Amino acid sequence: MSSSNAAPCPPRVDIEFDCLPLRSTANRPLPADASPGFERLWTSLRLAAEKHGIHNTYFLNRGRCCFHLTNHPQLGQITFGFFGVVLTDSQDQNTVSSDLTVELQQETCDWLEQSIVTWLAKTVIRAVEIEFDRYIHAGDLARTQQRLDELEQQAQAKGGYLGMYL
Repeated sequence: MSSSNAAPCPPRVDIEFDCLPLRSTANRPLPADASPGFERLWTSLRLAAEKHGIHNTYFLNRGRCCFHLTNHPQLGQITFGFFGVVLTDSQDQNTVSSDLTVELQQETCDWLEQSIVTWLAKTVIRAVEIEFDRYIHAGDLARTQQRLDELEQQAQAKGGYLGMYL
């Protein structure tokens, strides 16, 4: 059924993630009493910071992306887990790229084929980048811009030098 006055379709992709700016992890040592799970997370953060730097980089953890292929709640869902890094432009206002690890977690599609899983895993990356832009724009961009302006003013006042890792 279709109608020219029909409401727009609701999103058919659910995306959730925890986000940690890598700049907030700089120079923080691993606590001596860290649990094995926290130690794995800390190691992932360190490796991400070494590979991508700490500015305009965000570590996404405990990510979940669920595609709804039918209107039946127990049929036609494909869920992927993901983690990794999203990089933004110099103004922290748009996603530039990402480096995500994506794995199939669950599916309720008896017709699912491996080629579709592979294609959807790539689609997860695109969907997460789009969702991260929405996440950015839902946040406090004015505060982010103010922080960037303050850093620029500090750098100019000190001849362009703010100290190591800043």
